[in-house]
Amino acid sequence: MAACATAAYGRLLKYLLKDTLRSDYPSRIKPGYRYWRKAHYCSVPIKDHYDRLVQSGSLRRDRQQRLVLQQLAQLQASLMDYSNSIYLSHASAQHSQHDHVQTVPPREEEPTRLPPPPKGFYIYGDVGTGKTMLMDLFFSHVPNPHKKRVHFNGFMLDIHKRIHRWKQSLPKRGLGRMFTYDPIAPVAMEIGAETCLLCFDEFQVTDIADAMILKQLFQTLFRTGVVVVATSNRAPDDLYKNGLQRETFQPFIDVLKEHCHTICLDTGIDYRTLDMDTAGKLYYLTRERGSGAFLDMLFDELALQQNSAIVPRELRIQGRDVTLRKTCGSLADCTFEELCGRPLGAGDYLELARVFDTVFIRNVPILTLDMKDEAKRFTTLIDNLYDLKVRVVVQAAAPLHRLFLQTGGTERDRQLIDDLGLSGEAADRLTLFTAEEETFAFQRTVSRLMEMQTEKYWTEGDRRHGKKHANP
Repeated sequence: MAACATAAYGRLLKYLLKDTLRSDYPSRIKPGYRYWRKAHYCSVPIKDHYDRLVQSGSLRRDRQQRLVLQQLAQLQASLMDYSNSIYLSHASAQHSQHDHVQTVPPREEEPTRLPPPPKGFYIYGDVGTGKTMLMDLFFSHVPNPHKKRVHFNGFMLDIHKRIHRWKQSLPKRGLGRMFTYDPIAPVAMEIGAETCLLCFDEFQVTDIADAMILKQLFQTLFRTGVVVVATSNRAPDDLYKNGLQRETFQPFIDVLKEHCHTICLDTGIDYRTLDMDTAGKLYYLTRERGSGAFLDMLFDELALQQNSAIVPRELRIQGRDVTLRKTCGSLADCTFEELCGRPLGAGDYLELARVFDTVFIRNVPILTLDMKDEAKRFTTLIDNLYDLKVRVVVQAAAPLHRLFLQTGGTERDRQLIDDLGLSGEAADRLTLFTAEEETFAFQRTVSRLMEMQTEKYWTEGDRRHGKKHANP
């Protein structure tokens, strides 16, 4: 049996076993700013760099990609010596006139006219068309030290933490002493003081709490001179489409389009899966005979390379403990129920990706509309594992393209419709009661899981060459 198993996963072990498994912090995450990325500066002109990648065979020549890159190169040039300090000072002065404690009405002054800051970009298109690759290429060629690159989930997680911290610092209300205070503007100015270029990957809005704060947040960021470059699968006008209280979100779209050029990158090709060699079999069907035993054997082989015992492990996340039943060093062997069947979110999955570089996900069921919450968690999980190049081995109830089915959900959704007092027509327009958002997100998940099985992904996910960081 050992001989057969070696033949079955020998190629996979080539990329996994040879000192590739470590639990130290990925080098691209800055300690103390745990979910934001700060990259090195590449001195080669951005278009020349792209052409070299094409010539070397690392990329395929794509006319649309190069046209987008030409526009990004122009922005790169304008950011060489750019500073947003003058905009930040002006915004701070305006905010101080409207501080949360008001005793005397602010004096009306003629507004100071400043030259507009450089306009950013919002790049959208189908999955796998190279949006993230182009943004990262641009980011690495901007010599400005005040730049940050972050997954949008991580950014919003950080925003909510900062808002909570500002609220905690509020003075207590005394009898007869009333004041109003909105922490979103000072949080935005705090970020503006830290960076003048923000690059977002996977800009998406599915949470009503995020939707309600984005307009004011980004309005203030743009007022402080922060330049935004973002990628998304959604056109700006389709963000938070049919979401609850979308009319309050609509002004944010106008603000975004005012400060960012909108570019559609849709080549019709998913480069994540095109002509890529696989690293071995990493996706197993639960019904396949011996699939569970194979995963057991693979985990045991990988565990031999760890200087740790196989034990449960608790992750301390935002003041609470998340327990994983089977880990070994930088390996985690989990079930779908363990990761997606309980109320975990982006912060939990980001911490999981920070601590572990190889994650087994067993017993993934077919995801129907009865499991919207679990499906959303699964897509968030894969998004975060993918963003930090974490390797995955999956055991699922169906082939990848048939893992999500738009069936079920009627009884549960009907109860929600009744509780909210919505008419059938109104409910039909809300993504809460349709599969539109889940289907859209799952297309990205399928594409990413396919890429995560390739040799290139496993090679790039090798953390041996990263610098060691202390845990925050």
